[in-house]
Amino acid sequence: MSALRILHLSDTHFSGDGGRHYGVVDTAEHLRRALSHVAHLTFDLVVVSGDVSQDGSEASYRQIRDAVTPWTLARGARPVFAMGNHDRRDAFRAVLGEGQPDADEVPLGGIDLDRPVASLVERNGWRIVVLDSSVPGAGYGALDPEQLSFLREAISEPAPHGTVVVVHHPPLRAQTDLLQALALDEHDGHELLDIVRGTDVRVILSGHYHLPITEIVGGVPVTVAPGVTNLSRAFADPAEESAIDGFGGAVVTVGEGSVRVVPFVERLTPDDVVFHYDADVVAQIIQDSGPPTERPAPQP
Repeated sequence: MSALRILHLSDTHFSGDGGRHYGVVDTAEHLRRALSHVAHLTFDLVVVSGDVSQDGSEASYRQIRDAVTPWTLARGARPVFAMGNHDRRDAFRAVLGEGQPDADEVPLGGIDLDRPVASLVERNGWRIVVLDSSVPGAGYGALDPEQLSFLREAISEPAPHGTVVVVHHPPLRAQTDLLQALALDEHDGHELLDIVRGTDVRVILSGHYHLPITEIVGGVPVTVAPGVTNLSRAFADPAEESAIDGFGGAVVTVGEGSVRVVPFVERLTPDDVVFHYDADVVAQIIQDSGPPTERPAPQP
């Protein structure tokens, strides 16, 4: 068995009009720098684990596709994209399909553009499962029962070499109050981890937090890629939120008995803060974009 080498990127936040993120960041330039950083390497997969777009426009998805896909194919790899909270399912599907361009079918059935974007591909002994943790109109994440059932069925039998799961909101606690409020629903995260425990899932690739984290939960590594667009400050006041001008990614190598994660983070201007939200602003964002204070009861 040969190892699976993955370039793990996340949170590219492209805008269709080419505008700068927060009026500061040239997202296309950040992506170019991230790809150049590892251009001398070959990969099997290039994964962009959500928040591919900032504005959810088809133009933004075409831009990211045209930047990532030729670079990926030139290195003998396959591109894989996942939905994030800033993405829009209809426009994402129109350009990127179900997240894996070579997915044979829509595993969750039908052609309803409002359904979660999920896919399953088996190639060369490896199985790649892409899930959609986005909640339209919100910042937090969730996984509906249909997707969890899809995952459970997909990994019910082992693949020859194993399975990689891609989901934007990580099933891990965040470092700050804002990101924790916008995290994956706790119940859904626990169920996701329960499903993969003891299976052939070798690693879960996520984004959303804009900083590198790797944690082993129930024997399964969960790794969060740093943001391509900006880098969150991990150890500032957790009641506030800020990011610096920089980019990052990770090279993930899945071997026969190991998973190796080597993140890279590059600050472009050491003192350049992309944004800073004080505690009052954070509280307002949580109120506007976080989960409802009481989850609605399940419908029969």
